[in-house]
Amino acid sequence: MAKKLDPEELEDVKEVFDLFDFWDGRDGLVDAAIVGDFLRCVGLNPTHEVVLKNGGTKKMGEKQLKLEEIIPIYQSVSNIKDSGTFADFMEAFKTFDREGQGYISSAELRHVLTAVGERLSDEEVDTILKMTDIQEDLDGNIKYEDFIKKVLKQ
Repeated sequence: MAKKLDPEELEDVKEVFDLFDFWDGRDGLVDAAIVGDFLRCVGLNPTHEVVLKNGGTKKMGEKQLKLEEIIPIYQSVSNIKDSGTFADFMEAFKTFDREGQGYISSAELRHVLTAVGERLSDEEVDTILKMTDIQEDLDGNIKYEDFIKKVLKQ
């Protein structure tokens, strides 16, 4: 059973719903294709897969959700444990650190983000790299500890 929302959480969900509804035409509905963005705005961090399993859609216009339909989605997703810790990500990146110096080539980082696990598009990778403001060294490598810290901070 989903946990009952406290009044502050419910107010946050309503506030973000109103913003998304405003951007979407003030019809009391939010497109299911942006439910992932909605959930991220209320402090959750669902994967694309979790969003789709909980009522999200791939394309705009496929389904519209009322506030009463979004609240159970929020409750369900908020009960899901985080998908990784700093230590988990450090261990994963060490797999690609051939010399054990704490660096990964930027080309390999881009390849991993676009080809492994929940694949990101090139545009999404560009956005992440821009938002984290990670600088390559002269050999084209990135210190992955700094990268992980900045991504988790976002």
